[in-house]
Amino acid sequence: MKTLVVYDSLYGNTEKVAQAIGKATGREVKFVGEVAPSELKGLDLLIVGSPTHCGRPKPTTQEFLDKIPASSLKGISVAAFDTRFEKSGHGIGLRLLMTVINFAAPKIATTLKKKGGNLVVPPEGFIVEGKEGPLKDGELERAKEWAKGISENKK
Repeated sequence: MKTLVVYDSLYGNTEKVAQAIGKATGREVKFVGEVAPSELKGLDLLIVGSPTHCGRPKPTTQEFLDKIPASSLKGISVAAFDTRFEKSGHGIGLRLLMTVINFAAPKIATTLKKKGGNLVVPPEGFIVEGKEGPLKDGELERAKEWAKGISENKK
């Protein structure tokens, strides 16, 4: 199964998650700026991840997604993940804002589906403690398990 994990990262947390996903599945992992949409031809599975910024993926991730031609992901399984703050432990104002603007992974998944991709698992978020991290304890293990679930759903 030809798989590509594409990620964007600001402080290295999303990269760590992407690498854990790649390691768990034995798949290729590339930074979003190193991938051209033409490289997506012939894939069986595309996994895209980004940090959440103002409820959205980083602009470089969104640019990558926007450059994917319409319907070019037809027949390709897709999955999306992000890194994000945990809602609990914050004040009511920030929790409300997080609920309203949501996170990057659902937006990535929506775009991948609009491009023809078949979403094989629900979008997933991995928790970062603080603006720059680190990842919450256990998140890399959870990322590996999520990736194994993708492989199982793909069979």
